[in-house]
Amino acid sequence: MSEAVLSVAGLRKRYAGEEVVAGIDFEVQAGECFGLLGPNGAGKTTTLKLCLGLIEPDAGEIRLLGRPVPAAAREARQRVGVIPQFDNLDPDFSVRENLQVYGRYFGMKRSDIEARIPQLLEFAGLSGREGAKIQTLSGGMKRRLTLARALVNDPEVVFLDEPTTGLDPQARHLIWERLKSLKQEGKTLLLTTHFLEEAERLCSRLVIMDHGRIIALGSPRELIAKHIEPHVVEVHGPGFETWAEKVRPQAGRIEIVGETAFCYARDEEPVVASLKTEPELIYLHRPANLEDVFLKLTGRDLRD
Repeated sequence: MSEAVLSVAGLRKRYAGEEVVAGIDFEVQAGECFGLLGPNGAGKTTTLKLCLGLIEPDAGEIRLLGRPVPAAAREARQRVGVIPQFDNLDPDFSVRENLQVYGRYFGMKRSDIEARIPQLLEFAGLSGREGAKIQTLSGGMKRRLTLARALVNDPEVVFLDEPTTGLDPQARHLIWERLKSLKQEGKTLLLTTHFLEEAERLCSRLVIMDHGRIIALGSPRELIAKHIEPHVVEVHGPGFETWAEKVRPQAGRIEIVGETAFCYARDEEPVVASLKTEPELIYLHRPANLEDVFLKLTGRDLRD
């Protein structure tokens, strides 16, 4: 196998006495979308910043595109695009000017930037809006422009920190399609997200982090098969707890969360059959997904 695009070994970072990244190891191969998942405070964004050389680690080794980070981070970042967690477009510039100025940060010639702008605007669904001011764009347009801006230097690797947070479903799906097309072009994506459906759709492999540590690594399919039963039946309505206790011996694993019973089963037929005699109960039978794995491994408690 060729050298990994990004390799991390023994990475640690401490803030105010708390270790927010606690000795993690992973590799990202060329052309894959690699996900970092975890609750708030798990260490995902800190890990991205460490990998980009924006902050210095307390321990560990990082190599990005064959260069040591942070020692040669500047050189590595010349071949990297970054979509930050929050849009940082310049409100005083137009759409075109935001792309021009960002390209200049990479030392690109003005003519080369101008040659790329039409295809970047088309990619972002912003053709014809090059003269628009940032304040006139919707949230989805701003996010797509941030994605286009990250591609102005035609990077080999794109870091995406929660790229679709705050977007409506239509804008989210459009960005998903754009990211899939980047994968098809052979670009490598490193993605953090709170949307488990997003990770399941886009990621070739991913890690789940909690309290600064990696607690699971694999493809979405591998993690679902390893950590969760294949069938989930969600049940709520009057008497759902009584039903849950009655069916528990034949149902496998049941979790009561608020007003809902989550039944995780390898054989769902006895569970579904028992619900046919409970007309007041409402249920949903579905296949297990990455969100089920995430909640099992990290818990259901809120994280601030």
